[in-house]
Amino acid sequence: MKISRWKHEGAPKPVRIMPSNAQAPLWRPYLLCFFILVAPAMAQAQHKPGEVVLETGTVRDEHGKAVPYEIGTLYVPENRSKPGSRLIGVGFARIKSPKPTGAPPVFWLPGGPGLSVLEAFPKNDMGKLRTWLALAAAGDLVVIEQRGYSVRGEMLMAPRAASPLDQPASVRREADAMRAQATAAIAANPDKDLSGYDIGAFAADVDDLRRALGYDKISLFGGSFGSQWSQAVMRLHPDIVARAVLSSVEPLNNGYDMPSQVYASLQRIAYDADRDAGLKPYLPPGGMMGAVDALRTRLAKGPVSVSVRGEDGRMQTVSLGAEDLQLALLSHTQEGESWPAFILSLYHQRYEQWARETIEDRKAGDTILIGPLVDSSLGVTAEREHRLRTDPAVPLLGTWNFEANIASAPDWPTRDMGDGVRNPVASDIPVVFVHGDWDTSTPIDNTLGLLPYFRNGHAILVHRGGHDGAMYLLRNEPAVKQSIYDFLRTGAINNLPVEVTLPLPAFAVPDLPPP
Repeated sequence: MKISRWKHEGAPKPVRIMPSNAQAPLWRPYLLCFFILVAPAMAQAQHKPGEVVLETGTVRDEHGKAVPYEIGTLYVPENRSKPGSRLIGVGFARIKSPKPTGAPPVFWLPGGPGLSVLEAFPKNDMGKLRTWLALAAAGDLVVIEQRGYSVRGEMLMAPRAASPLDQPASVRREADAMRAQATAAIAANPDKDLSGYDIGAFAADVDDLRRALGYDKISLFGGSFGSQWSQAVMRLHPDIVARAVLSSVEPLNNGYDMPSQVYASLQRIAYDADRDAGLKPYLPPGGMMGAVDALRTRLAKGPVSVSVRGEDGRMQTVSLGAEDLQLALLSHTQEGESWPAFILSLYHQRYEQWARETIEDRKAGDTILIGPLVDSSLGVTAEREHRLRTDPAVPLLGTWNFEANIASAPDWPTRDMGDGVRNPVASDIPVVFVHGDWDTSTPIDNTLGLLPYFRNGHAILVHRGGHDGAMYLLRNEPAVKQSIYDFLRTGAINNLPVEVTLPLPAFAVPDLPPP
């Protein structure tokens, strides 16, 4: 889901070390951390396109066992279509399989756009490392970061102006602001070629890293934008992909979600919330969706002004209107177990939490530039844009999901990839899709629409699953998780189910006495 607001400096030349099969000493953790957190900008002129620089280190698994890894920088042209384009760094890491499996390496592609993950190594962050170490049992595990947002390259950012507190939100004003931000971002980066950050370049980076590390074919593992990035690799470099596991799927033509499909996800959450004993005293006639309808009717009559005391003790007042409610419906659903309590608090006219969050959201901040750059390169087909604008749920959720992005697309410098890339095509690549039906960021309809194009595809639909990675969606199903690892190792899908049901969550209740 794109709601228009996406939320390094030069360093000495990194020391080159011997390839991973040589007897090289391990860096001390503090020294390794230094090399991870700074970009080798001053050294880039001394490198060639497709070259990698590697260092080594160790992490501890959950049992305290030392696990070796390599971490490095891949040097690629910033603009692949322009000879002599400056080189930029793209960070990556590799955990070699403890035992040779004969399987293709698993390339793990992060989501976002704008998610940097390599700090998990010096921090020994088991939240990420747990999955990576498990995947390494199927074959070598390679994590690659995103061009333009990598701790071993550079992070492209641009300031975002504050939004007024005394006016309710306006998607039209947001679109105008995003157009102005595109112009300002280009002017603020005269030394960078922002036209080079399209989805085709992201896919080519994966192919360059594959080649540099000496692999013939690879498997892909990605969720959300990572799934979209993976599809770009499969679409533009199909011969290098052996198989893939994709979750919270975002097809190449579905960067902007259909309002009715998002609304259907809310309805599925509401069904269970309406039957929850803890929420029952707070429910109006019509249940959760009745509360949403009542809020829409209330705010359609005019905005409300809410005053709250900030952390500095000063009072601030914010105007909240009908379009703010649309934004709240879109942005407060990442955790299905907490969404009902938020909506019911608003229904009972407790606006303080909403006001504080809105004040924070309207502050000046920074935009991660690769978000709008890569999204504007994909866009949507004219047919899908027509469906987006005429969708029956537009009056309920508005056009926040796509209006600013589509309006500003001509102002961003990345090329339009064209309908030939956006539209799905038939593929023989074996793919396992894992998708939750409570996902309001990438609705489950994305997978259902894409599956027929993959002749060797298999979908696991997770009832009550949110916008999460495959292994978290399958957290209560160890046998199914093992079957995913087996699929990555052998390609077998014999033991994969078509549906999984998560238990009912413990719904949060509103922070007010039952009425």
